[in-house]
Amino acid sequence: MFTGIITDLGEVLELHRAGDLRARIGTGYDVDGIALGASIACDGVCLTVVAKGAAPRGWFDVDISAETVDKTNIAAWTVGKRLNLERALKVGDELGGHIVSGHVDGVAEVVQIRDEGDSTRIGFRAPAALAKFIAPKGSVALNGTSLTVNEVAGADFGVNLIPHTKQVTTWGAVAAGDAVNLEIDTLARYVARLQEV
Repeated sequence: MFTGIITDLGEVLELHRAGDLRARIGTGYDVDGIALGASIACDGVCLTVVAKGAAPRGWFDVDISAETVDKTNIAAWTVGKRLNLERALKVGDELGGHIVSGHVDGVAEVVQIRDEGDSTRIGFRAPAALAKFIAPKGSVALNGTSLTVNEVAGADFGVNLIPHTKQVTTWGAVAAGDAVNLEIDTLARYVARLQEV
């Protein structure tokens, strides 16, 4: 489990396709404190650490299945791409965002970006099947970042990013047309399921 509060900016250092996709991700985390088998959310995707090292900088490797590549924006990863990273939640940690599983539901598209004072309003288009789970003032995880939904119109929705968020995540470099990992709020999923019964 995660909270959607980004704690490091990683970088894709290597990509190898042999069966599954293996990615090497550079990190500012102390890799001595990362156990093999640990979960780290990489742009919102919960991935398992299978190797790690500290030279020439800290890094960890993850194996990514074809299913995960198909359901996320990972197919577009390239060497040098920056990633939002978050270590798994520990008992006693502050829950500053919302409960995030790291199980991406689909990919949203950035359709609009506009500045509003010092903040930035970003408009997204969700896959039609996920739109019903997104509500004004509800939570979503976008590329692993816990964000509050401002408005919803059909499959389109908007969020507001304050300057701090743009500085400590990859959101400062967002562009129209970007594909973004979308995880809907777990509570919204269960409420919708209960209404079907």
